[in-house]
Amino acid sequence: MKVVSPERLRLLTVDAHPRGLPHLGAASGLVCAHGRVYVIADDEHHLAVFADLRNPGRLHRIVPGDLPRQEQARKKLKPDLETLLLLPSARAGGSDALVALGSGSRQNRQTGVVVVLGARGEVAPKSHRFDLRPIYEPLRGLLGGEINIEGAVVTGDRLLLLNRAVRGKSANAVVYYELGELRRLMRGARRRVEPERIQTFDLGDVDGVALGFTDAAPLPGGGWVFTAAAEDTADSVADGLCAGSVVGVVDGRGSLRDMWRLRPAMKVEGVDLRATPDGLELCLVTDADDPDRPSALLRMRLGPTRDR
Repeated sequence: MKVVSPERLRLLTVDAHPRGLPHLGAASGLVCAHGRVYVIADDEHHLAVFADLRNPGRLHRIVPGDLPRQEQARKKLKPDLETLLLLPSARAGGSDALVALGSGSRQNRQTGVVVVLGARGEVAPKSHRFDLRPIYEPLRGLLGGEINIEGAVVTGDRLLLLNRAVRGKSANAVVYYELGELRRLMRGARRRVEPERIQTFDLGDVDGVALGFTDAAPLPGGGWVFTAAAEDTADSVADGLCAGSVVGVVDGRGSLRDMWRLRPAMKVEGVDLRATPDGLELCLVTDADDPDRPSALLRMRLGPTRDR
């Protein structure tokens, strides 16, 4: 496997954290748009917005209430927002919107949040929550009783959800839906949603630890880039030691084309990208799995990939 070393752009320092921390410690998804970087963390009730590479980010509450300081109590109660995607105005009903999705790994982690953005990318004062059970409960049955949704991609008129494998329980899977199903859920629909199809992936391992999807971002032409981490755990809730992460490319036909191992070893949880004439420029966020250690924003460049 090829090796690449991302460049660290900044630590994810923030102002006015509800637990008094100077940073985010568990970044899990990001969107780069409107000259800003939007980040969710899986143990927060806020969206972090970074306007530049120097100043602390600003936190915007998107879920009511505050999580407890104690780690295990917080883990039990958190909404586990693992995925952040951008719906452009034409698809979101008039304004750009960010959509965060809970992982579904517990019953209290089945909520989505819609955050409307203004014309210049400013965050609207109120967010809107919606129920993911109509889409998650059927999927849980199809994937063996346990799910852990870590990434989502909108490509054309399709929504792709990425399930992170749980050792001995479920596979790395990409689940295809009509994008309209997501819009209906956002408007409060309750009817059961079945996927169009499910595709499983064997991503291999890093030093003997199996890789599992952690996020994805769309490519022009229908393909997508993903991140995956080799975390030594047999549980969709408990953390484990991370042996490292990779970035990969899947083409528009659903075939895995390229993979790169990231050095040094880190746990990458979020990805966004822009295509340039020279290849791809990726932004990544890390999850330190430790509230006392800051997550980081990284950048890496890839040359033209095979058969994007």
